[in-house]
Order: sequence, then structure tokens, then C-alpha cells
Amino acid sequence: MQQTYGLPALVSIFVPGLGQLIKGQFLKAFLIWAVGGTISFLLVWTIIVPFLIWAWNVYDAYNSPA
Repeated sequence: MQQTYGLPALVSIFVPGLGQLIKGQFLKAFLIWAVGGTISFLLVWTIIVPFLIWAWNVYDAYNSPA
């Protein structure tokens, strides 16, 4: 059974990428900040894309191994 991570998922709800940073996934956290921030900035007129990036971030922080 795969281990899940509740605290990283919880903090990722409020600060995208922080859950990955807590788990030691520094490159993934940086990519979430860089790519997610850029895409969200460019597509600020829509709610769907930033929400999908945020939802994936929480899911990944909860399910991916450290």
C-alpha cells in the first residue's frame, strides 16, 4: 500500500509547492512555482487553469513518495 502524506497536502492547499518542499522534492517545488506561476499569470483571466494546477499540486503532495 502506498504511503500518503497529509501534512504536505494540507500546506499545499495554502501555498502551492510547499508540500513538495517539505518532502524534499526541491526541483518539483521550484517547477510548480515557476511553471504554475507563469501559466497562472498569463492566464489570469480564467479560473480553470490555475485551479487545475492547484488541484494537481495538492494531489501530488498527498500521494507521491518522498
